[in-house]
Amino acid sequence: MTTDLTVDPAADPTADPTVRYEAKGPVATVTMNRPRWRNAQNTAMTYALDDAFQRAAADDAVRVVVLAGAGEHFSAGHDIGTPGRDAHLPRPRRAGLWWDHSATSGAEGRFARESEIYLGMCRRWRELPKPVIAAVQGACVAGGLMLAWVCDLIIASEDAFFADPVVRMGVPGVEYFAHPWVMPPRIAKEFLYTGDRMSARRAYELGMVNRVVPRAGLAARTEELACRIAEMPRMGLALAKRAVNQAEDLQGLHSGLDAAFALHHLAHAHNAETGSGPLGGMDVRAMKERGA
Repeated sequence: MTTDLTVDPAADPTADPTVRYEAKGPVATVTMNRPRWRNAQNTAMTYALDDAFQRAAADDAVRVVVLAGAGEHFSAGHDIGTPGRDAHLPRPRRAGLWWDHSATSGAEGRFARESEIYLGMCRRWRELPKPVIAAVQGACVAGGLMLAWVCDLIIASEDAFFADPVVRMGVPGVEYFAHPWVMPPRIAKEFLYTGDRMSARRAYELGMVNRVVPRAGLAARTEELACRIAEMPRMGLALAKRAVNQAEDLQGLHSGLDAAFALHHLAHAHNAETGSGPLGGMDVRAMKERGA
């Protein structure tokens, strides 16, 4: 069964939904659906993803969830310049209790919004008590990394690449700062300092990616693995996931995310105070010109 999801009641009902949901046997596939914009994550997509993950968690027939991206790319990151950018709109609080960002300004508004939309939502999705597999093709950049990193497994196509180029904005990295946990610290520093793309093969060598497969076989190979995992007892899978997540947190992931998030917002505030805007004067065009 395929269902189109959107959480914006004011959206054009004839427009394509930001997320598609399909349940096939024990596997639910959640597909980001803004291919024209390389699946850039706007707020509507964030809440539609949350709706889809909640639906998969509540469905007893679903044992495993696959997160995918429509089109040529998994996700080019946060939406910083498409016609569907909706950062100014108020949204309900789901991931935390910070107040509505749309009624405030400056650092207060940015911190409130990103606590909910980015860090909060990623933490919420990481705790989904069913295995989640990311099927990554093409670009997995900045905010796209966050979406992949909260998944339990990552299957990448041979043409996939990973990058966090936001140091170009004067910002130390994306909001869900899992870099030192998904790759060795010195590699994480190089990854951030240069903003260079990391190939799927290199990501596999570092243990950030579970498998690298031909682009044409990405969906089938991901489904095959998902179905194999789905044969395991649901409670066993949930407890195994909780055990590994708790081990990461004991290694400092949870507190490390908080510390890096504070530095992230110090950078935004510094950029705004020095007159270049919270993104350090960068926009989509400038980032592309610099190889992001």
